[in-house]
Amino acid sequence: MESVARGGTRWKRFAVVMVPSVAATAAIGVALSQGALAASFSVSGQQFKVTADRLDGTGFVQYASIDSGDSGDHPVAVVGLDDAKITNLCQSVVVPVPVFGDVSMKLTAGKPGGARVSANKLYIDADDLSTDATFNKVDIGVSVSHTTKGPGPAKGDKVLQDSFSQQADSVTFLNVRQRAWATTAGTFKLSGLGMKIQKGKHECY
Repeated sequence: MESVARGGTRWKRFAVVMVPSVAATAAIGVALSQGALAASFSVSGQQFKVTADRLDGTGFVQYASIDSGDSGDHPVAVVGLDDAKITNLCQSVVVPVPVFGDVSMKLTAGKPGGARVSANKLYIDADDLSTDATFNKVDIGVSVSHTTKGPGPAKGDKVLQDSFSQQADSVTFLNVRQRAWATTAGTFKLSGLGMKIQKGKHECY
């Protein structure tokens, strides 16, 4: 009986500690990023998966960077958006927990027919992305140090002074599937927020 009670206590502590972390980083995005915040922050060493039916953004910029953490350096493509609206967002992360094994945390928001998820000064650090994309007034191959659209490289980003980037006035992404290391935003409004914690692997895709 003592062993069961102790396990239950650990499960509750796990949920209480991790839920705010997931909610704070939900987006197309459980991590804080050296590439998207000040250099004193580092990624957790765990990736998470994100899906969305649609993302509409204004002020788009994309460039290469490096996210660093205890597990080493991770090359990423950083997407920066001045403003974004997201429909049917899902974020999932699988965390190995002693005694329990794999535990999945899945967050959903902005369901079809309701208010959309909204964010400004949004940064997404990803190493895998599939989507149907439309760019409006796009510039491809511009030096990252000379971009004029989007929020620009975030403070602390590890980018080369004249490295390759692209920018656009606006973008639309449909049927988004993404694997990311970090997501940060100036503000994030999660309409219709829901969360589930389940034993085993239960990912967005």
